[in-house]
Amino acid sequence: MTDPDLLARLASLPSQDPAFYDREYNNRANVPDNPAHLARWAQWSAQVRARGQYLADLSYAGADARHASGETLDYFPAQRANGALPPLLVFVHGGYYRALDKHDHSFVASALPALGVSVAVLNYTLVPAATVPEIVRQVLRSVAWLYRQADRLGHDPQRLFVAGHSVGGHLVAMLMAARWLQLGADLPAGLVRGGLSVSGLYDLEPLRRAAFLQCDLKLSEADVARLSPAYMAPADEAPLAIAVGELEAAEYHRQHALIRAAWPAKVAHPAASDLVLPDCHHFNVLDSLVSTEGALTQAVLRLVGR
Repeated sequence: MTDPDLLARLASLPSQDPAFYDREYNNRANVPDNPAHLARWAQWSAQVRARGQYLADLSYAGADARHASGETLDYFPAQRANGALPPLLVFVHGGYYRALDKHDHSFVASALPALGVSVAVLNYTLVPAATVPEIVRQVLRSVAWLYRQADRLGHDPQRLFVAGHSVGGHLVAMLMAARWLQLGADLPAGLVRGGLSVSGLYDLEPLRRAAFLQCDLKLSEADVARLSPAYMAPADEAPLAIAVGELEAAEYHRQHALIRAAWPAKVAHPAASDLVLPDCHHFNVLDSLVSTEGALTQAVLRLVGR
């Protein structure tokens, strides 16, 4: 049950100084050797794509999409066991809505397909070509498309899970708060069966106050109010696994604690995990998805019931 006093304390912004938010959320400045980590992501991702047997650049854009070129995904099918359809994990990348690409994150499919979990890695149109509200709508559309294409692609539509990093974690939470029946009469209310958010962001007000981000994001107060999942009711009690790097800035730890306090039933679900990953910062916190025994790989397997 939500503790309103704890939630209020965590929701209270720790500073009125815009420079504070510039420092706390500038991950590239806080991890000066980030280019080496991004290069490692690229190397791992290239190795995964070199294995072949994946579907590249599938379009999930609707007929009336304004930014169809950005609405694509790569699909990495699982090895099937006993003829059963595998679950699907949909991964949403970070980059503050303005950077990075699905090709930087193919490495998320390093271990999971061999463990019986198909993986879809999304692209969305980056700002300033699209607004943050438009990006949220694109990601909702992508997951609805993957549900509808389950027969063609070969995954179980009743076992669709989502994961994301940084603002991808924000988008995961938005997916888990979505009222799917309002998006399509053919969609089930419980379309998303569980999620994993790694170093996620659940209150967008700090991003609005960080000048180095707001110059591109252009978030309004109304945007923050309707796009901050910590202040929204989740759609159901499907499990939400959360993780944060031990070495992340304090604001990322506050955001982690905020969603735990806001959505206690989801985070306390027996299939969920609540992880602080030792010796991890913003650019190596995903590394354990590469190995079978990695903490995040194991968190995904708990979610999907493997």
